[in-house]
Amino acid sequence: MSILGGIRHITEGALGLIYPPHCAACGSDTSPGIHICESCNEGADRIEPPRCERCSQPFDGAITGSFECSNCSERSFHFDCAVAPYRSKGVVREFIHRFKYNGHLELRHPLTDWATQALEDERIAGHPFDAFVPVPLHWWRRARRGFNQADELASLLAPRAKVPVLRALKRIRYTTTQTAFDRRERMENLRGAFIVRHPPAVLSRHLILVDDVFTTGSTVDECARVLREAGAASVRALTVARG
Repeated sequence: MSILGGIRHITEGALGLIYPPHCAACGSDTSPGIHICESCNEGADRIEPPRCERCSQPFDGAITGSFECSNCSERSFHFDCAVAPYRSKGVVREFIHRFKYNGHLELRHPLTDWATQALEDERIAGHPFDAFVPVPLHWWRRARRGFNQADELASLLAPRAKVPVLRALKRIRYTTTQTAFDRRERMENLRGAFIVRHPPAVLSRHLILVDDVFTTGSTVDECARVLREAGAASVRALTVARG
C-alpha cells in the first residue's frame, strides 16, 4: 500500500469510529465499509441487453441478437468496445459527481463495485487483457482536484482482475470541459491532447482504458488512437456508466 493509500485507510477508519456508517444516498444506517444500502443499490439503473455491442448504449426494443447502434455503425473507432454496466442516472450519476467534483473519495468504493460488474461482461471476460490504463488528467486539473478519478478506479479494479495498472498515457494539453460540446467539437478539442509515455510498454499488449463515464466516446477514442499508434494489440474501455 502506498503512503497516500495508508493515510486514506487510517483516516477512513478513524472517521468510521466518530461517525456511524451510513448510506451515502439516503442516509440510512449501513454496516462498516458499506457506502450504499441495498435499497439504493437496487435502484441503480443497470444496463441490460439489448444494448449496442460497441458503446453499450441501451435500446428499448425487441432486438434479441447483438447489434451496433446507428451512432456507432456510422463511425470508425480506434477502440474495440466500451463496456459500461450502468446508466449515468439517479444514484450512479450523483455518486460520480460527488466523487469527482466534491472530493467524496469514499465513493470510489461503491463506484468500483459497480464498475467491477463490467469484468463479467463477455466483451471483457471473453478476451484476456494485460493491464488497465487510466485516462489521465492534465496536471493542472489534477492539482486542483487533488486526484484523478480514473486512476482511483483503476487502482481498485486491478487487484480484483489480477492485472496491473499501466499509467501509459500523459495528457500534454489542457482542454476546456467537454460537457458543453457536441461530438465533433469534442473530437477537435481533444486532438493532440494525449501521448504515450513509453511506447515499448504498450507494444503488443491488450489494454483496458478506465474512466468514470462514457458519453460520446471522444476521449476514449483519442486515447485508444495514440495507444494503437504506439503498437497496442487492442484497446477496450471500461467505465462505471454510460452517459
